[in-house]
This record gives sequence, structure tokens and C-alpha cells, in this order.
Amino acid sequence: MYQQMIFVNLPVVDVEASKKFFTELGYTINPQFTTDDCACVVISDTIIAMMLSKQRYADFTKKAIADATRTSEVLLCLSAESREKVDELVDRALAVGGSVAGETQDHGFMYGRSFDDLDGHTWEVVWMDPAAVQG
Repeated sequence: MYQQMIFVNLPVVDVEASKKFFTELGYTINPQFTTDDCACVVISDTIIAMMLSKQRYADFTKKAIADATRTSEVLLCLSAESREKVDELVDRALAVGGSVAGETQDHGFMYGRSFDDLDGHTWEVVWMDPAAVQG
């Protein structure tokens, strides 16, 4: 079966700083699609985040580029396999320069926390009890 992929393109101020931030979260950089003005962050087999310098990002749009530290442009949400994995990822993000983006959400069957990366992009990390998802 075909696995559809998502390529999230995000404008960043410093490509090297973004590479360091995301590798410290445990993700890898695909050198085949990484240049001085773009970092290809492999989140999973089907999720890729392209961290583009603002100059490179501008090549793909005629719109003004949002300053994610002041304007919400998108909320990115990643699943986690457990509550502990939610905490591990968000705590790592905070330790390497990210900031808290919202309050912890604990609904028993669902648990989530969020952080802003170095450029203000908001990443939510959520665990849901598989039994609750199934019905």
C-alpha cells in the first residue's frame, strides 16, 4: 500500500541552528536534500520537515512570510507512543533552546504538551490511549 508523505516547509532564521536543534531532539538530517539554505529533517518515514532560510522560502511563495514568534501560521502535531515519550521529547526541546508553547493537556485518555522551536513554530506532542481511539 502506498504511504502518503508530508513535507512541511518552514522558514527559519538560521539553518545551522535549526539542524542542531532538531538533531538534538533525536531526528536525522538527510544530506541529499540539505544545502546551506535548507535542512531536510527526517521525523519519520513519512514526515519530513524542510527548514528553509527565509530567502529560500520566499522562492516558493508570493505571500509575506509570517514571523512565527509573533503570528501563528500553523500548529504542528506529532504523535508519541506514550505519555513518557511526550515528556521526553518536549523536555529535550526545552533543554536545547525551545520554549513552552502552552499548558499541558491531560484528559486521561489523551496527554499532550507543546513547545516552540527556535523560530517560534509551535510543535504539539500528543499521546492517545489506543483503546480510546478504537472506540
